[in-house]
Order: sequence, then C-alpha cells, then structure tokens
Amino acid sequence: MLVVEDEPAIAELVALYLRRDGFGVQVESSGDAALAAVRTLSPVAVVLDVGLPGMNGIEVCRALRAAGDWTPVLFVTARDDEVDRLLGLELGADDYITKPFSPRELALRVRTVLRRSSGVAQEVLQVGSVRIDVGERRAFAGSAEVSLTSTEFGLLAYLMKHPRQVFSREQLLSAVWGYASVAGTRTVDVHIAQLRAKFGAASPIRTVRGVGYSADAS
Repeated sequence: MLVVEDEPAIAELVALYLRRDGFGVQVESSGDAALAAVRTLSPVAVVLDVGLPGMNGIEVCRALRAAGDWTPVLFVTARDDEVDRLLGLELGADDYITKPFSPRELALRVRTVLRRSSGVAQEVLQVGSVRIDVGERRAFAGSAEVSLTSTEFGLLAYLMKHPRQVFSREQLLSAVWGYASVAGTRTVDVHIAQLRAKFGAASPIRTVRGVGYSADAS
C-alpha cells in the first residue's frame, strides 16, 4: 500500500491503521516520489493526498491514468468541495475522503476498493456488444478493450450481473461502494457518465428517469 501525504502526523496515523489491517505500507510525501514509488513497488492501492506540494494529487492521478496505470486510487483532501470531488472521480480516482476523517473509515474504504478490484475466476458477462471478464478484470466493446478503474468496473459488473433490472442510485451506492459515500448519489452519476463516455454508442447502461439505471442491450 502506498500512502502519499505531506503531513507527517497524518501519514503516520494512516500507515499505522493500514498496517494493523495487515498491509505493508510505503509512505511518500511528494507527487514525484509517489510516481516513482508506483513504478518501483506496484502497490495494490494508493492513498493519495490532493494537496501535495509541487505536483499535487490530482496531477499524480492524471499522470498514472495517462500512462495506462489503473492502480486503485483513494483521494484524501482537506477541501470538502463537490466540484473537487467530482473532478477527482472523473480523472479516474476510485474513492474520495475529506479531512478530518476516521482512520478506521479510511481502512474500510481501502478494503472496499480492493474488494472491487479483485476478480472472480471464470466469469464472463455480456450485454449487447459489451463483454467483461470478471476474473481478468478486462472489459471490451466488441473486440476493442476498454480501460476502467476498479470502481467503474465494479459498477458495470453489478449492472451486467442483473440485466434489465433497474437500480436506484442509493441501491448502487450500497451494493457497489458498500457504504454511504460522502459525495452522495452524485458519485453514481459521475461514474455512469464516465462509463458511457468510454463505451460510446456500445454502452449498455440505460437511464430510467426518476428511478435509476439498468444494463440493457435494447
């Protein structure tokens, strides 16, 4: 686990709780060091402070995704601002938590992100021309592979496991995120928009106005 935080007391506390959960933890305090650590260590996830000196957390996440690195990222920030939260999600972050936060809650969110990023062998789902291999964590639109964050993958897989069933935003938050997200139901809308943008006309996601979303080939 890579923790990127420039406030030593916070970094020490986060590392302590993650180590109690059984993770090996590497701590870095700058964006440049974080990118180097990701390349060297290949962490299972990154707990990334947004307000880093120099290269900030959003720039780090953008650089990772631009390089095709989809290591799960959980943003930590002191700013409780919806615009910033949604920007982080659109850049490919998997979750978002604001300071001050409970270290126990952070550890829970990390476990939830990792659970979403783990696969189940030999399970392939298809709706229309969209196919996902749950075990290999790969998604395709026709023959073209589509890169997804672990949260985007988990959301799409959940909808495709229940084709034509309509889920409210609250139901999706509970089923996919596993807790009440601080960003509220708007988080679901952002991830749905990202999935639609990535799959284009092949997207199987249908909006049922006033209710929620479903996966439907029609």
